[in-house]
Amino acid sequence: MSERNTHNQTIATEAPVIDGLIIANWGRPVFEAMHAGGLTAANCTCSVWENFKETMANIGAWEHHFAEHADLIRPVHTPEDIERAKAEGRVGIILGFQNLSAIEDRIERLALFKQLGVGIMQMAYNTQNLVGSGCYESRDGGLSDFGCEVVAEMNRLGILCDLSHVGQQTSIDVIRTSREPVAYSHCLPGGLKSHPRNKSDEQLRFIVDHGGFVGVTMFPPFLKNGADSTIDDYVEAIDYVINVCGEANVGIGTDFTEGQPPEFFDWITRDKGDGRKLTEFGEIRNPAGFREIADFPNLTATMKRAGWTESRIERVIGGNWLTLLDTVWGRAEEAVDHLNTPVTATAG
Repeated sequence: MSERNTHNQTIATEAPVIDGLIIANWGRPVFEAMHAGGLTAANCTCSVWENFKETMANIGAWEHHFAEHADLIRPVHTPEDIERAKAEGRVGIILGFQNLSAIEDRIERLALFKQLGVGIMQMAYNTQNLVGSGCYESRDGGLSDFGCEVVAEMNRLGILCDLSHVGQQTSIDVIRTSREPVAYSHCLPGGLKSHPRNKSDEQLRFIVDHGGFVGVTMFPPFLKNGADSTIDDYVEAIDYVINVCGEANVGIGTDFTEGQPPEFFDWITRDKGDGRKLTEFGEIRNPAGFREIADFPNLTATMKRAGWTESRIERVIGGNWLTLLDTVWGRAEEAVDHLNTPVTATAG
């Protein structure tokens, strides 16, 4: 066994290792890297700018991955599936959206996607959609009336509302509207670097004051030292967020883009994928010491070197994510009950 994997097993024997966002070029090399890194589960993006038909094709591709690479990965529909993945030594795949364009204007499609294993959905990706505004939109009109219905249905079904790329007013509206905890699955603090994708201390406090959660990314354009960042800079950013939000409300959301070609970054930085240019990332070079998904044990080692206790490491590296998903999704029986219980309209 390699030194990397030996360290991972000694640092977190019982604790899950959960990444709140990966948007890699999916295939066996990435699944092998996730396994080598000791990941228990990850939120894996299957829709960004895609419409309903295109997203269904992506989910179909995932069904092929689950069959073809069953020795490495398994689907996750419930919190118990994450525990099973841990016991089996496989990586649990949580399908996630980074935009709600896939439902188009049909709210009933939320239940369909939930049944197909989509457990996390971001309300908007960078710009405007039918639900609300993204963080690069020049005017944030907040959550639409349709968006309020979407939030209510996501709550009913047990789908986590993600606000990472969402505009400030729309985020505030979702936080106030949701009956369940919501999350920034992958963000960084504006207190370390001012950027439209980073969240101010006020925004970070607001989400956790309303029962929410913050996953911290290491995507280099948003770190204070950009492409020159190191794994220590990433741990510093996590520590900063913990000091604002509290140890129980913070996790990992790396935003790894492993294996993606250059044209991918052009696609994600244009409105709807091929419209106006929203931002320039510059050089994409992950932090030294955490270049690849397989380097996850280096992250826990760096946390330990920074003086973190084992209990803090275990909570932040995955325990807190599991608690959040258990709250929002419920156990398997509860999730089935939610899907089989129709919405009942009441008179105002």
